Amino acid sequence: MPDDGSTRARYRRILRFAARQLVSMWWFEILLPRIGLAGISARTRGARLQRLARRFHALAVDLGGLMIKVGQFMSSRLDVLPPEITKELEGLQDEAPAVPFARIAAAIERELGMPLDRAYAWVDETPVAAASLGQAHRVRLVALDTQQTGIVDAIVKVQRPGIDQIVAVDLAALRKVGGWMSRVRLVSNRVDMPALVEEFAITCLEEIDYLHEAGNAERFAADFADNPRVQVPDVVWERTTRKVLTLEDVTAIKINDVDALRAAGIDPSEVANEFARVMFDQLFAHGYFHADPHPGNLFVTPVADASQGLRWRLTFVDFGMMGEVPESTRRGLRTLLIATAARDGKGLVDAIREVGALLPSADTRELERAMTHAFGRFGGMGFAELREVDEREFRDFANEFGDLMRSLPFQLPEHFLLVIRAMSLTSGMCSGLDPRFNVWEAVEPYAGRLLRDERSGVAKAVADEVVANAKLIARLPRRLDALVTQAEEGRLAVTAPALERRIARLERTGARIISAMLFAGLLIAGALVRADDPVLSTVLMVASALPLLHSVLAGGSRPKQH
Repeated sequence: MPDDGSTRARYRRILRFAARQLVSMWWFEILLPRIGLAGISARTRGARLQRLARRFHALAVDLGGLMIKVGQFMSSRLDVLPPEITKELEGLQDEAPAVPFARIAAAIERELGMPLDRAYAWVDETPVAAASLGQAHRVRLVALDTQQTGIVDAIVKVQRPGIDQIVAVDLAALRKVGGWMSRVRLVSNRVDMPALVEEFAITCLEEIDYLHEAGNAERFAADFADNPRVQVPDVVWERTTRKVLTLEDVTAIKINDVDALRAAGIDPSEVANEFARVMFDQLFAHGYFHADPHPGNLFVTPVADASQGLRWRLTFVDFGMMGEVPESTRRGLRTLLIATAARDGKGLVDAIREVGALLPSADTRELERAMTHAFGRFGGMGFAELREVDEREFRDFANEFGDLMRSLPFQLPEHFLLVIRAMSLTSGMCSGLDPRFNVWEAVEPYAGRLLRDERSGVAKAVADEVVANAKLIARLPRRLDALVTQAEEGRLAVTAPALERRIARLERTGARIISAMLFAGLLIAGALVRADDPVLSTVLMVASALPLLHSVLAGGSRPKQH
């Protein structure tokens, strides 16, 4: 367990590193441009950023603890960090020297409140894995636990002794650095550093709470309870605490071991397609997904009894990093897809702002122009056509777009980052299993499903409004005839307030009828051109929403009663 002296030294070392980098930033990015030497700053920027990333890489490996996680977190922040930093840190592995088994055994006994030989019938002293936050060992359950759970072999994960204090010290240092950087306008105009630190802190605190991970595993299992192709290890709750987690041992063929898959008679391309489907089901159907699907957390388990046509299962482990897509974000994704289908650059940027990815101070005119340019160049192409585009053209646009993103106060919410991480790992894994695999073709049906869901919601609203307007139109001649009859018979009471209200009501009714007719015309036109021009069809259908909204809302206000 670290003493106070070592934790204070760790805290000061992190702050000294950050202070040196801030002084360098102030000198090159603020002072030199102000005295007319901006060219020197620009010419040396790439090399300086690479040196910064290499120095942080060395610091993270030396300190361990959360610093490894910080480096991995930074490598995923393509929205706020330049490629010189993210590329240098992307290979940072969460590996650490193993803790001596005597200390691990003492930690297990302290947490479970019993001797090790009563907790488990057997424990392998050689760790299966050793990382910066925890360590895992194979165990065999005692007979009574096996009788109750049906599990014989298990894996026990144990927090590294003293990691709570290290995490607290690292987070305190990171919060201090975040506060410093929030006072630098060059940084604060582009990213909310304190918020970024808090996002990271929440993720890390959840990851070291093994009760939280156990709950994640059970929730994930419940989502796929009806899918025989997905397996999740059972939790041995009797041997689980916040610092010790015991799970069924489900070790099998690593998903990226192509030779072992073929030797077991399993087609790697079939595994790739099924894995992609399961990941997309998590994202689009359940809204709850495994955010760290790397090869160490995924197995392909052969099935002994293939009588039902099931020859293997996908087995997920390690549920410390999970992502959740809130309903508001899913609505935002639908808006994004509709704007994309309509090739509406401004609409797309508005949707990005709606989901909280742009700070309120963002000037989005350049982004709107970039999106409009992208739609103009690539928008009408299918996935097959996009694959034929010169790779250099994509690369040039990606570089230009990346620079633009980093110049804006553009900060993806944490769940978006986890989605990107999960999709990146999924795409890489599937491409390794099947070189012909195309992630865009795999995701296309799910994007289509989202759009159909959105259209079904609009269609219901349309149907309700059409019925309401039809009833209104049906009653209108009778009401007008009654009004004229009253006037002819001299029974029409002409009081100014009442007359004004009736005239206003008729005006609103007329406006709603016109809007309803315009809506119907645009919707029908969109349906008619659907087969010949899907993009124009989508634009017309989306445009029909405007008169529909007017038709629905125009009657909402009422003159005040006197």
